This record gives sequence, C-alpha cells and structure tokens, in this order.
Amino acid sequence: MTKMQQIPNVPHENTDIDISRLLAIMLDNKWLILSVAFLFFLGGAVYAFMSKPVYRGDALVQIEKRSSVNPLGDLKTVMGEEKKSSSVEVEILRSRMVLGRVVDQMNLDTIVVPHTLPLVGKYVQRKNISRPSTSSIPALNKFLERYSDYLPFSNEIEASVWGGESINVGLFSVEDALRGRSLTLKSLGQDGYQLLLGDELLGKGVAGEKASFMEGAIELRVAEMVAPEGAEFTLTKALRSVAIQSLASRLSVAETGSGFVGNAGMLRLTLTGTDREEIRRLLDAISENFLMQNVERQSAQVDQSLAFIDEQAPELRTQLSSAEDKLNEYRVKMDSVDLDSESQSVIAQLIDVEKKLSEVEFQEAEMAQRFTRNHPAYQALIRQKSFLRNERDRLNARVEKMPAAQQEVVRLTRDVEVTQAIYVNLINRYQELRLAKAGTIGNVRIIDSAQVSPSPITPKKMLIIMSATLLGATLSIGVVLLRAFVNRGVEVPEQLESIGLPVYATVPLSDDQLKLVRKSRSHSRNGNVIKGILSAESPTDIAIEALRGLRTSLHFAMMESKNKCIMICGPSPEVGKSFVAMNLAAVCAQAGNRVLLIDADMRKGNIHKAFGGHSAEGLSDFLSGKVEWKKLVRDTSIEGLSYVSRGLVPPNPSELLMQDRFGSFLEDAGKDYDLIVIDTPPVLAVTDSVIVGKKTGTSLMVARYRHNSPKEIKLALRRFETSGVEVRGFILNALEGKARINYGYYNYAYK
Repeated sequence: MTKMQQIPNVPHENTDIDISRLLAIMLDNKWLILSVAFLFFLGGAVYAFMSKPVYRGDALVQIEKRSSVNPLGDLKTVMGEEKKSSSVEVEILRSRMVLGRVVDQMNLDTIVVPHTLPLVGKYVQRKNISRPSTSSIPALNKFLERYSDYLPFSNEIEASVWGGESINVGLFSVEDALRGRSLTLKSLGQDGYQLLLGDELLGKGVAGEKASFMEGAIELRVAEMVAPEGAEFTLTKALRSVAIQSLASRLSVAETGSGFVGNAGMLRLTLTGTDREEIRRLLDAISENFLMQNVERQSAQVDQSLAFIDEQAPELRTQLSSAEDKLNEYRVKMDSVDLDSESQSVIAQLIDVEKKLSEVEFQEAEMAQRFTRNHPAYQALIRQKSFLRNERDRLNARVEKMPAAQQEVVRLTRDVEVTQAIYVNLINRYQELRLAKAGTIGNVRIIDSAQVSPSPITPKKMLIIMSATLLGATLSIGVVLLRAFVNRGVEVPEQLESIGLPVYATVPLSDDQLKLVRKSRSHSRNGNVIKGILSAESPTDIAIEALRGLRTSLHFAMMESKNKCIMICGPSPEVGKSFVAMNLAAVCAQAGNRVLLIDADMRKGNIHKAFGGHSAEGLSDFLSGKVEWKKLVRDTSIEGLSYVSRGLVPPNPSELLMQDRFGSFLEDAGKDYDLIVIDTPPVLAVTDSVIVGKKTGTSLMVARYRHNSPKEIKLALRRFETSGVEVRGFILNALEGKARINYGYYNYAYK
C-alpha cells in the first residue's frame, strides 16, 4: 500500500464578492428568475386591471377678510382683535358641524354593499357585465341544477350581484343598539325581499313601500330594486360619528398661496372616491354647507344685537320722557334761569362725555356676550370707560361750584340731551341692523364648484405592473443568490486541488442525460423501465467526451495499482457516482477492453435498471453463498461490457463485503476482465465504500458541482484515511452553465 498522502487543512472560503460569479449564478438560473418575474408580472397585471379605480375631485372657496355687518361697530378692528387665520376656516370645514350636515343630507351613514362573486365580483359589477342566462343553454342549466351542491362557491354564485343589478334605499333608520350591525337583504323576485339579521328572518317587504321590522326598531323603504331572485345585499346603518370620520378621511383642505393675502384667502377642497358622480355631489354639498354655516354665523351676531336693542329701546324711551318732563317742570317752576357762557361750555362737555360713556357701556354689554373680561379688546374698553368716568367726575366737580339753580338746570338738560342722543342712535342702528340682516352674505365665496378628474388617480397600472415585475425578479434573484451562498458547494477544480489531490476529470452536466432521467421517471410511474445509458444513447455528448479523457488519465494512473479494480465513490447521495461508473465502464469497453461493472451498493443500487435487467441474483446473493459469481455476470448491448447487479437487499451489506468471498471474487474476475469498475454507496452514510476501497487498486471520489462543500469532501477523505484507503483523486461532476463555458465544454463536440 502506498503511503497515505497527508490531507491539508481546507483553506478558508473566499467571502469577497465576485461579480462574475454572481452573474454566472444568475445566468445559470435565468429561467427560474424569468419565470418568477413573469408570474409577478401576471399578478401585477391582474391586480392593476381588477382594482377599483379611485378618482379625485376638487373645489375652490374664497375666505374674505371679515367685515363687520354689525353697525354697532367693528369691534374686531376698533378694539384690536386679530382677524381669524384661514387655518381656522380649514378646521371648520373639517368639523362635525359641516360634515355632519353632509352625512345627514346624503345618507352617508346608510351603507349598501352587494354580495359579489369571489375575486372577480367587483370587476364584473364595475364593467357592468350582465348575469349569464343559463336558460339559453339547456345543457348548462341541467348541469348546474344537478351538481350545484357540489360546485365550489355555488352559494356565492347564486347570491352574487352582477352588472346592472342594484337597490336604491330611500329610508333606513334603526335604533341606536342596531347601529353598526349588518343586515342582509335578499331579493325574492317581483320587487319582493326579505330582511335577515344573521340567520334570523326579520320579515319581508316590497320595493317602493315602507316596512317596519322588530316592532319598529328598523324602518326601511327600498325605493327601487333591480335584482333577480336570490341576489343579496348587506345593509348597515353606521354610527354617525363613524360616517363623519370616514368622509373626513377622504377630504383634504389646503391653503393655496400663502393663506390670507390682502383681504382674502383661498382654500382648495379635495375629495377622493370610486364614484365620480358621488364625489361631485359630496364636494358641492360640503362647499354649500360651509357657506351656509358662515352666513348663519354672521346672521346670528346681528340677531344678538337686534335682541339687545329690542330690550333696551323701551327703557330708553321711558327715561327720555321722564327727563324731558322733569326739565319742563323745573323751568316752569323757576320761570327762567340764565346760564353764562362758562356754564354752557361745561354742559356741552358733560353731555359729550355722557354720550361717549353710554356708547361704551352699550358696546360693553354686546362684548360681554362674546368675550370674557380678560380678552384684550374687553380690557381696552374697560380702560376707555374708566377714563370717561374720570372726565365726567371732573366736569361734575365744576358743576357743583355753580349756583344751585344753575346746577339743577345743567343736570336736567344733560339728562335730556344724553338720553335723547342715545335713543335716536339706537333707533337708527336698529334699522341698519335689519337691513344688514337681510343682506347678510358671509365672507365665504365659492369660486369653483366641484370638478372630478376624468381619469383615475389610482391604480397606476403601468407602475404597478413594472413594480410587481421588478419585485418578482428581485425576490427570485435574492433567493437564487441566498441559496448559492448558503450552499457553498465546490464550483471549480482548484477548490478540490487545494485539498491536496488532483482532479482527474471535470464532467459537465449533460442535457441529454437529464432528458433520459425525466423520461425514465415518467415511464417508471407506469411500471416500465427505460433501457440504455448516455454513452450508448448519445456517444458524442460533452459529458462522454470528458469521461473519455478520464479513461486516458486512468490508463497511466493504474500502471502501479495492485489490481485492475477501480472504486467510484462519493461523499453523499445524488452526486452522480453511478452515472460516472456506468459510462466510464462503457467508454472503456468501447475502446476494446473487457470491462466488468459491479453494483456494490447493495442497499439502493439501480445499475440493473439502466441495462433493462433485474436486481435478483446479484452481488449479495453471491456473497451469501447462494450462487457462483460467473452466473451473476450479465452481458449488455455494448460489446465488451458486462455487469453484476446488487442482488436482493440484504440486512447486513457491510458484513457481507468484509468476507473473503468478495476479495476472491475480484481476484478471479480480474483474470477474465481487463478492468473492473465498482460503484459504491456514499462513504459518509455507510462504511461499505471503505471496505471495498481496501480491496481495490484505484479509488476515485466524485464531487458534484455546487452540491458538496470542501468540508464535506475533507471529512469523507479522512474517513478513508483512517481506514488506510488511498483516494487517488477527484472527479468534478455535473458542471452547469457558466462553469461549462469556463472549462470549454459549451457547445463543443469533436466529430
């Protein structure tokens, strides 16, 4: 036995990113990547064309700088109140006050959902596809009647609503406890229907008539119904707050420009939805209700002022009459009282101050209805009132220095003049307020009524299809690369040579062999077995050419071997060792040698199937002493090639191989044959290969491209080394795609 070659440590795998390797991996899996990308393309296309289109409409309103319609004075301007920002109007637009009115007007809390076909139902209804008539096809009608109970979705098909079928609910009211619960309306044909709560039948009704259910808890009037018998609709009376929130989620309000510019600001209302006509009606309703509440708000301010004047006017009229009577009585009593110029000046100033003070008190009474005392405008009014009172006290002090008769004349004259001025001013303003109320228009103006875009904003079909295709390609590439990096199998002969043994052959993956395997599997399901091996079926195949090169290399490698036996082994299953063993034996026989192929895999060996034989009377039968070895040998259609099958599967293959009969068999067969090729089971799975290897002169290990890792191969070699079996070298099998190009096997055959 030749001294065992020391197996060096496997070098660390290169973790650097190799662009050419990545491209090679993707090229090898191009059909998988293209297939997945195409499936995603189809899925994206189906989704894009089946999705319900969403439209967007908009309207434009103008918010003018508020100008007071109250003739009592523009308190906001006079008293320093800041004008409201347009952001406040935005919040008013989105408020429950405005949107709630729209919900009530448009019955948005009444939700009617038709039962549609699974998957395609909404598309069928949107495209107005009519319900097919089975009566026109008697055979189909009879089939559906007989097998409807066994068909999937048969109940859904019967209850489904097709294009052109709908109901119009004119009235739908429920008690608060039933809000949010779903009711089922099922058409009975002839405008009749029944209403169900879950599986409970609540009652029946007729379209066009008001019906009451659950002792008045539900009132329903279906204005119009176009639906065949069996069609179902789901009715839900949503909570008002939920309906308002749903509408608000579809509505967006944005300032155009920079809010208020000069005396006006612009607000753009945008609403999305699936029904273009509904979007238009909702936007117009929102704009009109916003305008209406604005007018009502300003009209309410005028109403407050009118009510205040109605309350104060009678009292002032009484005060004026009383003051005039007192002045006249005093003049009659005193006959005549002359006032000097100084006294007349004081009276004029005092009357002016009293008028201003009365005006301020009147404004304070109005402001108290709208602001708290801490408001800046209110505080300014209080300071003005305090100043006027101080001025009045100063003038009263001057009056007190006058003679008594003059003091009384001044006081009575002041009361008459002040009261008369206030009363006249109040009456004038009352008339102005009535005119103002009649002409109240608010400070909101609808510039553009609702307009809906003719084309949907979603789905963006091309974007969805392209994104889906890109996603499919990305996912498939990711899976392919991840699988390649997780399974870091041998890809180049240099990886095997770095372990310390030569590579005798690199065998490319054969397309013809793959076809032969697929054909064999399809026939095996019918109980048939396909005869033939690749070297006979396609002798010019690139894989066979590689094995011919191996044949030449072995001719020189076996000159110093102890016998004519070659063991073909592998570290794990599915590496192609049986393929290599059979076709190597065939090409050696085709070169004029007498070759014996032995199937030493007594557990799962299938070499006999390739030659159209059976497994009975094989190697296991000889080793068990049941038959002589010469009776085991079977000839093949290839001249010079014979084989021995595995035999019946024994319970102890390893023990049988350890008997002397196996060594004697190889020795005797070596006298009649130029070459003996032995196919063995995986060495990491069982020890049979180690036992066979001790009795053969040459051992070769088959490693599969991207299947066996360097660590796995090293472990298999160490198992042989421990038992004293020398492995001469490797055969790298099943090179694919880019690897075949790199090693000169692509589209090449020598003829």
